[in-house]
Order: sequence, then C-alpha cells, then structure tokens
Amino acid sequence: MKRTSGLLLHPTSLPGRSPCGDLGPEAFAFVDFLQAAGQGLWQVLPLGPTGFGDSPYQSFSAFAGNPLLVSIEQLVEDGLLPPSAADSAAAHGAGGAAGDASARAACDYGAAHELVRRVGPALAEALRTHGLHGDFEVFRQGTPWLADYTLFMALRERLSGAPWTSWPEQVRARRPDALANARKLLAPSIAAEEAMQWAFDRQWRALRAHAHSRGVSLLGDAPIFVAHDSADVWAHPELFDLDARGEPRVVAGVPPDYFSATGQLWGNPLYRWDAHAATDFAWWRARTSALARWVDSLRLDHFIGFVRHWEIQAGASDARGGHWRPGPGEPLFRALERELGSLPFVAEDLGETGVDVETLRDKLGLPGMRVLQFAFSGERDHPFLPHRHVRNCVAYTGTHDNDTTRGWWDHLDEAERGRVRAYLRELSDDIAWDLVRAGMGSVAETFVAPVQDVLSLGSEARLNTPGVATGNWTWRLASGQLTPELAARLRQTTKAAARLASEM
Repeated sequence: MKRTSGLLLHPTSLPGRSPCGDLGPEAFAFVDFLQAAGQGLWQVLPLGPTGFGDSPYQSFSAFAGNPLLVSIEQLVEDGLLPPSAADSAAAHGAGGAAGDASARAACDYGAAHELVRRVGPALAEALRTHGLHGDFEVFRQGTPWLADYTLFMALRERLSGAPWTSWPEQVRARRPDALANARKLLAPSIAAEEAMQWAFDRQWRALRAHAHSRGVSLLGDAPIFVAHDSADVWAHPELFDLDARGEPRVVAGVPPDYFSATGQLWGNPLYRWDAHAATDFAWWRARTSALARWVDSLRLDHFIGFVRHWEIQAGASDARGGHWRPGPGEPLFRALERELGSLPFVAEDLGETGVDVETLRDKLGLPGMRVLQFAFSGERDHPFLPHRHVRNCVAYTGTHDNDTTRGWWDHLDEAERGRVRAYLRELSDDIAWDLVRAGMGSVAETFVAPVQDVLSLGSEARLNTPGVATGNWTWRLASGQLTPELAARLRQTTKAAARLASEM
C-alpha cells in the first residue's frame, strides 16, 4: 500500500472563460499543478447532470455526465463548432484577478444551461458530417443507458420541466408505442442530448488519460440514493419502492441526532433491495461499471445505507417517525467485486454509524474517512485525531460539506480552539496549513485537502452548507491562483510526510 495525497476540487470550481468550470485547458492545468505539487490524487464530486439547486448530489441520472462541464473551447478546437461559439461562452464567463475574491466570478448555472441549450443542437448537426461521426456512433450504440436518459431529458424539456409522475399516462408508464412516437417527435432534442453526452465522455476520458500520464489518479463520488425525478427511476420503477402512480411510498433520510432534533428528511426514493438481488444487482453493476470508465476509485456516499437505511413515510413533515430497514449488505459488494474485479471504493462512514457498519467496511477491506475538523469536539481520544488514525483510511482537513478550515477556525469557540492548540502544540499564523501538515503526517495511507485549504481561504470560499437551499456550489478559483510557489510549498510538505507521488 502506498502513501499518497491529493486535493478535492469539483470541476465546476475550475476557472476559465465559461459560465462554470469545464473540462478545457484549466482542467488540464490543474492536473499539471497536482503533479508539480507532488500530489497523486484528484477527488471530484458526482459528475452527473445537476438538477434542483445545482447540487451534484441531486442528478437526473446516475450514469450520465454533466453537459455543463463540456468545454466549448475544445469543441471549437476539434472543428465541431465555429470560433464564435467560444466567444459566446466567454461572454458569460469568469472575471476577476487572482487574489481578488470580491471580483472573482461565481458559477452562473443559468447561463451555463442556456449555453448548453444553444450548443447541443449545433453540435449534433456538426457530427452528422464531421470526421468524428464514427466515434460518436460507437459511443451511441455502445452506451446502454443513453436511450432512456436522452428521451427522459427531451420529454422533460418538452413538458416544461414537469416531474415524470405528472407526464401523460402513456409516457409516464412507458408504453412502447408512446415511447416510439415520442422518439420520432423529439428526435432533434434527443440528438442534441446524445451529442453532449458524447462530448462529455470524450473530453473526460482525455482528461483522465492526461492525469494518468502525470501520475494522478481520480477519485469520484457515488451517492447511494438517486433523485426521484430522474431517468433512473422513470426507466426502472420496479427497482424502487413506489406506488401505482410512481410516487415514493417511503423516502430516505437520517434519524434525529446531536445535530438535528428532527433528523434529516432527504426525500429520495428507497430501493427495493429484493428486486435488485433478484437480478444479481444488475443495475448497480451497470452503474459502477459506467463510473469506472471515468474514475479510478469511488467514494460511496452514506455507506451506512448499505447496511441499514432510515425509512420515512412519504408525506411526513420530518424524519422523527422513521425506522431502520436492512440494506443489501455484503451480497451487493460481492456482485460488484465479480463485475469490477476488485472493490475500488472509499466508504463515507461519517456520523453515528455503529459496529455493524464498521464490520462490513472492514470485512470488505474498504478505507473509511477521518475528518480533522471533527476531531476536537472534546471527546477523549476521538478517533479522528491523527494519532488514532489507521492505515486503511482517507484523512481530510474537511470535506465539501464543511466550512473551509480557516472559516471553521474563525467560528470555533475558545474551548475547542484550546483543544486544537493543546493537541497541535505549536500553531503558526495559518491554521489551514497547520491542519494540512497534521493530516499529511497521519498514518492514513491517503490524505486529501480541499483546494480552499491549501489556499488558506475563509468562509467566503465554502462550497456547500448542508440544509441551506441557496447559494451553494458556486465558488470558483481565479485564474492564476494556483501558483508555482504554492506548488513548491505543497510539494515540500508532501515530501516531508513521505507522500510524494513521484517517489512512489
């Protein structure tokens, strides 16, 4: 097992000329920065098409890529779009200088969606006669989930974004003649969706190849649950606990705990695990195989749900009335092991999980997570303190759901600050780098820091605040913010902790 480290940055947070970060030159430059900084890992969030609230954890598909990430510049360079397309993207793009947080543009998802609506049809038309048409056809014919996803998105657009349970009964229930008629009627929209999925897949795989050439592997993210208003639930209602009209009978969440007296009501439909088991978990095998085309390993969000999940009656006002139901457990993972050849997963085992969750995680040999920001709450010998880490885990300063480390420190009470000082003994004037060094020195085989922490940014750079409906997922780097000096500093710290990727 190799000691390694890396950075967490979702591609939408990359700088560039477009309304949000994309898979163009800045993505390749970020990989080059990772190599220069001695890092061997790039962690991203779920890559699917985003739905309500622009959250990568609420996607229209567990298989598809996010068309907002497609680089218009790359399409122009490939001769698929005219140069004016790049100029149009830039008109909606980022401004601001490195170091000037007030001028740095946030992601503009509205502009990004509008750009995709214009680019998709033009790209589909160009592919009819372009030299890449054959490559496009290979992708189209060899991607099993594509037909359902593209029809779902085309229908959704035609019906003004209405959820699929409110569609006309014939298409809601997937009557074959109705679907055939819809494919004919919506052929241009379907072609545009297909073209953008091909572009995402082609660009992402080129980025992954570049990362591998620089000694950088990619850690992706797979939420356990899917959105109800998704191609997955519409296409496979038999795999979910739904009523006759396709509405969830029960929904996902978590019970009341220290953080919330009423628990959390997520609202995702729950799986019929018996139906999945009857197919040897075919849907899950297909899902993980599709994601393995893009990433080298996967963080399994809410790992506890594979052991037991909190079931809440649909229509409940909060999560207090729920109860535990068993998950699929080990049989699912043995099916995935047969499919993938190994289990390239990281178990997100944060929160109050229990011995049963730890037992499955350890039996499967999966690394769990340790978050340093959670280590100083006052519990004696907290398992997240660096001296309590185990080799088979991934240590973090914080995750995408935490405040930045500097923001966390600014909001700590004096008692917790005192515990941090007592443990780390000598603090510099940069708490973010103090935690980076502590994590780097951990026995954990992998250490990851959000980019915001190596930049020592405050709460203005926080990516997500759970439970807050607006203002999330919009933070972006500024061009030039990741300097050679920063790479050298990070490389030196990484080398001192024996994690340097080039020396593995």
